[in-house]
Amino acid sequence: MTQDNPSSRFQANGLATLIGSLPVTDHKEALSLIFEHTPDIPLWPQLPSNPKEGMLSQFSEGIPGIIEEADRTYFDIQTATFDEEMLSYFEQYLAALEDPALLPGSPFAVSKDRAQGLFALQEAVVVNSSMSGAVAGKAVVAVKGQMTGPFTLLTGLHDREGRAAYYEPTIREMVVKGLSLKAAWQVRFLAEAHAPVILFIDEPALAGLGSSAFLSVSLDELGQELNEIIGAAQAAGGLVGIHVCANTDWEFLLSTSIDIVSFDAYGFFDKLVACKDALFTFLERGGILAWGIVPTSEKEYIEQETAESLLARWEAQAAQLVGSVGDGGGNGSWDYNALLRQTLITPSCGTGSLPLAHAKKVLALTGDLSRLLRDKYL
Repeated sequence: MTQDNPSSRFQANGLATLIGSLPVTDHKEALSLIFEHTPDIPLWPQLPSNPKEGMLSQFSEGIPGIIEEADRTYFDIQTATFDEEMLSYFEQYLAALEDPALLPGSPFAVSKDRAQGLFALQEAVVVNSSMSGAVAGKAVVAVKGQMTGPFTLLTGLHDREGRAAYYEPTIREMVVKGLSLKAAWQVRFLAEAHAPVILFIDEPALAGLGSSAFLSVSLDELGQELNEIIGAAQAAGGLVGIHVCANTDWEFLLSTSIDIVSFDAYGFFDKLVACKDALFTFLERGGILAWGIVPTSEKEYIEQETAESLLARWEAQAAQLVGSVGDGGGNGSWDYNALLRQTLITPSCGTGSLPLAHAKKVLALTGDLSRLLRDKYL
C-alpha cells in the first residue's frame, strides 16, 4: 500500500472490534452499543431481524439472474432478459473497473435499503459529530466493514432444482466480479472517515472445505477468486480479513493475500496453531490475527467467562507462539508484546442470534479484555 493510504499506517495493538451482527432492531441502538464497547474500531451493524440484511440478500443485490421472492432467493439464467442483463452488467463492471468514480450508483454499490447500518456508521464517523462524542471526542483508529464472501454466497444460493450457484460458471463469474467491486465500493465509501478501513469477508461456508459436499472444489480456483476480491479491496485502500467462525483449511487460507485472519480462538485455536509454519510466515509478512476469544456459541460459556479468565486463556494460547526456539513453544522472534501488536480482540462470531443480555456481555468482555491486554503488554 502507498504511504499516503491511512490503512498503511494501521497498527492492531490489541484493539477491540466486533463481528457484524447484533440482536436489536434499531441501527442507532446498535451503533450506540458498538461505540460504547469498541469505540476505537467501530463497525457497521447487520441486524438479522431485517430480512433484507441476510447474508445472501445483502450482497447479491444487482446481480443478474438472482431472483428474490417473499419466501426464497434463487438463481435462474433461463429468463428471457438474462442475456441482455448480463451483457449490461459486464459492461458496467468494465467501466467501473476503469473508473472507480462510477461505483456509486452502479450495481456494485450496496443500497441503504440493504445495509442501513453501513450508512449509519458512515454518518456517525463522517457527518454526525454527536455520535463521535460518545467516544469522548477521540477520533476512531479505524472503521470496519464486512461483506459476504463468494464461497458462502455461491454455495448458499441455488436454482429451482437445488443446484448450488458455485457450480454454474456464468453466475459464479458474475458473483466474483460483482463482489470484487462491491468490496472496492465499500472501502471507498468508509474511507470518507479519513481513517484506515478494515473489511472482513465473512466465509462461514469455508468450514465445509474437505467435506464430502465440496470434494470437487478446486482450492486453486477458490484461492484465485478470493484473491480477486481481496485485491480489489486492497487496491481501494483497505485492509482485508477473512472471517471463519469454525474450523477450515487454515494452510489454504493463510496462503491467500489477506491481511487479517479472523478465527474462533475460543473453540478452534488448536486447529489454527497446528499450522505453525504457515502462521509464522503470515505474521512475519505483517499479517494480523483477529483473535476471536470471546465466546458466542454457548450461553453458558458467555455466562462463566470474565475479562480476567479470557486474559489467562489468551496468554495460554499465545504461549504456543512465543518463547525461545527449541523450548517446545513458539518462535523466538515473538514475545507477547510483539504478538499483541499484530492482534485484534474480537468475539468468536456475531451476536445476532443471542439474547440481548448475552450479546451485551460479549461486547463488554471484548472491550474489557482488550484494555486488560493493552495495559499489561503495551
